[in-house]
Parts: sequence; C-alpha cells; structure tokens
Amino acid sequence: MFSRIGQIMLYVNNQDESRDFWTKQLGFSVISEYDNGEGMRWIEIAPSEHSETSIVLQNKEFVEKMASGINLGTPSLMLFSDKFDELYADLANKQIKVGEIVTIPSGRVFNFPDNEHNYFAVLEKK
Repeated sequence: MFSRIGQIMLYVNNQDESRDFWTKQLGFSVISEYDNGEGMRWIEIAPSEHSETSIVLQNKEFVEKMASGINLGTPSLMLFSDKFDELYADLANKQIKVGEIVTIPSGRVFNFPDNEHNYFAVLEKK
C-alpha cells in the first residue's frame, strides 16, 4: 500500500537556474544532488529539510533521450502556505509575477511562474 507522496519530478531546461530560482527566490533547501558525470543529474529540493515530499529537478533533454514516452510536461503543483499574504508580498517584492488572489471553495489561492515560465499555485492553509 502507498503511504505518502515522496518526490515530484520537474523536468527543466536549465537545472542550475531552476535550483537558484527555487532556493534563492522561494526559500527551498537543496536536499541532495546527484551527477554521474555522463549527463544524468538531478537536484532534490524541498520547502524544508523535514518535508515529506520533495521536488526533483531533472534535465528535460537528458530524460527525453533516455526514456521516450515519459510526459515531460510540467505537473500542476499546489503549494500550501500558512503565511499566505506575507508570501504573496515577498514574491511580488522579488519581481516574481504573481497572479491575482482568488477565492475558491478550499480557500484563497494565487499562482506564479518559475524561471522557465511554468506556473504553480499557492493555497492558503492555516
């Protein structure tokens, strides 16, 4: 039986730029990095070292060559924040394009793009 979601693969064009965006702009931590020296490289990031779920930044071009048939599209991620308004203001102050705050049945939400123009959502969770 499944017990939890461990990792989400995010296929990116530039792993270093994506790592810097997620760590320097959003405050994520690098949990681990792996590079076999032959093109297989990944960077595992998470909101904190104690997060149960992490994002693995994979080299889109390498994965496409190695595993044809994998959907390399960006997953629809919903991130949670218990400091929603503070996060919204912080991202806007960092010149990250934040979407309008809207209210949906589960709470307030907004979206933002990463450095490669993939959009992610943030839901207020108290």
